Amino acid sequence: MTPESRSLTGTHEPAHEPGYEPGYEPTPGPPPGCPAHGLGPGALHRLYGPDAEVLDDLYERLREQHGPVAPVLLHDDVPMWVVLGHAENLHMVRSPSQYTRDSRVWTPLLEGMVKPDHPLMPHIAWQPICSHAEGDEQQRLRSAVTAAMATIDQRALRRHIGRSTQELVNGFCERGRADLVSQFAEHLPMAVMCEVLGMPEEYNDRMVQAARDALKGTETAIQSHAYVMDALSRLTARRRARPEDDITSHLVIHPVGLTDDEVREHLRLVLFAAYEATANLLANALRMVLTEPGFRAQLNGGQMTVPEAIEQSLWDEPPFSTVFGYYAKQDTELGGQRIRKGDGLLFAPAPGNVDPRVRPEPRANMMGNRSHLAFGGGPHECPGQDIGRAIADVGVDALLTRLPDIGLDCHENELTWRSSIASRHLVSLPVRFEAQPKQDVSHSPSLSAIPPQRAAWQVGSLSTDPAPAPEPPSQAPTLAAPRPAPEWPPPTPMAAPEPARRPNAWRRVLRWWRGE
Repeated sequence: MTPESRSLTGTHEPAHEPGYEPGYEPTPGPPPGCPAHGLGPGALHRLYGPDAEVLDDLYERLREQHGPVAPVLLHDDVPMWVVLGHAENLHMVRSPSQYTRDSRVWTPLLEGMVKPDHPLMPHIAWQPICSHAEGDEQQRLRSAVTAAMATIDQRALRRHIGRSTQELVNGFCERGRADLVSQFAEHLPMAVMCEVLGMPEEYNDRMVQAARDALKGTETAIQSHAYVMDALSRLTARRRARPEDDITSHLVIHPVGLTDDEVREHLRLVLFAAYEATANLLANALRMVLTEPGFRAQLNGGQMTVPEAIEQSLWDEPPFSTVFGYYAKQDTELGGQRIRKGDGLLFAPAPGNVDPRVRPEPRANMMGNRSHLAFGGGPHECPGQDIGRAIADVGVDALLTRLPDIGLDCHENELTWRSSIASRHLVSLPVRFEAQPKQDVSHSPSLSAIPPQRAAWQVGSLSTDPAPAPEPPSQAPTLAAPRPAPEWPPPTPMAAPEPARRPNAWRRVLRWWRGE
């Protein structure tokens, strides 16, 4: 059943009023505060501009007006559908016979409505990468990416995340104050990804700033993008000449025979996607820990683990609000709307995760439930989600262990976000804590120095003997004979010596988890 005989987004047939031209806006416009304020041609809501700053509220109004699939306008009043329903989003990403990621079939692009300088063109333009390809070509490219990802040593990855976290915390721990966005969340993913890709020497402030700038689409975005691509080009050439054990090398030597351009473009895809998604995930998770008392209480009380907290954050604030884009390969129907061939649709994890049909209470605890939309689904599901989860799990855990008294250094209402159609990025997260000395980055973070385990305990006796020398931490403690009590004062009854106990199972698991 379709409520309209034509596409509400105006991407097929003469769907506009007579005399309408792309980019036309009524003059004069409705006054601020009017229900029609911010509406474009066809009375469609815009996903840009001052009236779309709080997109979560707009998505709920769209859900009330249109249901799980709603017609909207992108920049320059380009028509699009936004998919608000959880089930509808999953159906779209899991139906490659009906929907494609190839924007070259998008009607507004074919008709010239989307100009080359459109603000969203970097997200929309087709590229020869696995996330835009389909069929045999998509399988060829993605097989190389997933195979390269599968070679990552997860234990070594977690150890590196822990060391990188310690290095970053060492940079501000002595001051007792920090901004966890600019000094931590935006740096840790880049430090880890440069190591994983095989170019740890490229990690620095300049690389972090270039990635941020390229993703924000500023006036200097082209130069920043070129800086990143130059680093990836040098890396590809080095690994083509001499492969090593990293993602780049495994892409180069994979049997499908990727060209240098294909290797470089997929490195860019992995780097940018992992960086932006994980930086947002870290910032969002830390904000929840610092601002929601019940959330932190569950962590401190053991009712929730850090990985479970990360999954809750992926439900509440997915790293990407929407993803560009999917395009109808044929006339079809979705969420009660008639979708024409060539229509464009936004995959929307943020509104999909709070679909009242799967989550009647928007702030409900979703512990143990991984059916969120944060990493997509179907043939284009994010292949690097395990890396993102590992960075967030280990990074948040190590930070909270190192700075257990950390607290927000401003009122929660003072926090600000930089919002766009694609994501909602926390601008800063100022915190305070008791100043701490730097720690050796070769060890896992700890609340305090762990005293050496005594070989035998003596209760009720006085001794002036020096304490035994501690054993190397890598050796298991050995049993030692109890020391004789001194002759003066006279011996007093003492408990039988207890043999040194082997660490319990939980501590052994914890040491294995931290790579000790």
